Amino acid sequence: MARFSFLEWPVVRQLRTADSTARSSATVSEHTRELTSRNATADRVVQSVCPYCAVGCGQKVYVKDEKVIQIEGDPDSPISRGRLCPKGAASEQLVNAPGRQYEVLYRAPRAKDWQKLDLEQAVEMVADRFLEARRNKWQDADDKGRRLNRTMGIAALGGATLDNEENYLIKKLFTAAGAIQIENQARI
Repeated sequence: MARFSFLEWPVVRQLRTADSTARSSATVSEHTRELTSRNATADRVVQSVCPYCAVGCGQKVYVKDEKVIQIEGDPDSPISRGRLCPKGAASEQLVNAPGRQYEVLYRAPRAKDWQKLDLEQAVEMVADRFLEARRNKWQDADDKGRRLNRTMGIAALGGATLDNEENYLIKKLFTAAGAIQIENQARI
């Protein structure tokens, strides 16, 4: 670290320069002049859409060494014009959170510990339980004989971290399966 000079005090810099209002270079320290944006080191910038709600705000995703280093609002987006809500502004944490799980975990009924499952086994378990719940609570008709063709054994609650396409497909799947209790967190 360099030795501090009296001439580098902001007030002295202000008097030495033409910056009499101290709104320009007089107030900028050497340390501040050396700072660079973390985005300046990015290898590439990818345009994306915020995954949190149905608004579809534009995002710029900064990537370095194939890892997301920053996500910001896209000023070229006609929807958000570079602005993001607090959730959208924090979406980099969704990608790089240290607690993010990359394996399927399962806790059996009344078990205390989680066990790792391979994805194929987990999908089979979910599909079997889905079909069983649909079959057990299926209603062909009501008491007056009116056709219902629905199940009361399945409900869906879409999450705000799912994108619009995922929520659309979930809605179609559950409607086709006969479920009528379909909701989304973004609407609640």
